[in-house]
Amino acid sequence: MLALLWVMVTVMLVAGGGPEGAVQFLAVGDWGGVPDPPFATPREVATAAAMGRVATDLGADFILALGDNFYYEGVRDEWDPRFQETFERVFTPGARELPWFVLAGNHDHAGNVTAQLAYGHHSPRWHFPHYYYSLRLSLPGTNASARLLMLDTVLLCGGSDDFGAGGAPQGPRDAAAAAAQLAWLRGRLAAARHDRYVLVAGHYPVWSVAEHGPTTCLLRLLRPLLRHHRVTAYLCGHDHNLQFLEEGGVSYVVSGAGNFMEESQSHGGAVPPGSLRFFFGAPTSPGGFAHLRLDAHAATITFLEATGRVLYRVALPPRDL
Repeated sequence: MLALLWVMVTVMLVAGGGPEGAVQFLAVGDWGGVPDPPFATPREVATAAAMGRVATDLGADFILALGDNFYYEGVRDEWDPRFQETFERVFTPGARELPWFVLAGNHDHAGNVTAQLAYGHHSPRWHFPHYYYSLRLSLPGTNASARLLMLDTVLLCGGSDDFGAGGAPQGPRDAAAAAAQLAWLRGRLAAARHDRYVLVAGHYPVWSVAEHGPTTCLLRLLRPLLRHHRVTAYLCGHDHNLQFLEEGGVSYVVSGAGNFMEESQSHGGAVPPGSLRFFFGAPTSPGGFAHLRLDAHAATITFLEATGRVLYRVALPPRDL
């Protein structure tokens, strides 16, 4: 289990440390069921069961939820039954014991995100302390650390229609709040200069070949920071498939296959040539997610289908410090 120390909106995580000494976690996005009975889709149920098995077999210290936690209009308040119907009752014992670190997607912002923040007072495994926050990961058996920075890309870029054409973010509702988040991110990235790995997570993709494609706002605001600070990887959901891209020394992980699956690569021409290394969006698939393992030597990313089948694996080197 993890030792947790909350300091404002910074979390210090010390992994249990398996025999090989690593921090390990699962990353799943767009997993949030549906608003009508039985509330959890077959794909969410299958993905949840597979996450439980993988957490046991490969190891995991926590789960990273990449937004769109409750379709289609988030939750009403912190007592909304959707927390039970879509979250608490769905995930199998292997995943149930793990803490979840949560960020918000556009469908969450269609409801009450402050209720999702407050739900942490009702569930010991739901951790969502702020719209954006920092997690520091201590690599077992070493003096090294990693940093995971959780963003709210909806506050940064604006809302969008996940299923509608032309639903790209049109700009933040509160420009001052967006600027404050960006200033916070710059400060946290500068402070992470000695961390062996730096991961940034948000809901909207920077690069994606799928239905929604690249997010113009993030290309303008976030991509230069990721490159300048030699960030290891950016993780996101929003597009309902699994992707791995690499551009400018930064890796991009799309893990949005927790509840829906879409095979469109309609934005294949909108990403840099050669940047797409892996794509999976088979409409008959029962879903999927990513497993990340950080040790002294590499950050290993494994994409898994809900059947348990390994789809793709890549090892990223530590940052050149």
